[in-house]
Amino acid sequence: MASMPGIGDQAPDFSLPGTPDGDAVSLTTFRGSKHVLLAFYVFDFSPG
Repeated sequence: MASMPGIGDQAPDFSLPGTPDGDAVSLTTFRGSKHVLLAFYVFDFSPG
């Protein structure tokens, strides 16, 4: 089982849909050139 990264650890690579067309965006695209902040909002943009 994978463990949670700690503060200061390098994030594991992952890909997520990043455009309305479903094109994937990978963390490796930004590694070494930009800072990345990933935020999740429960029920954001969902009905109800």
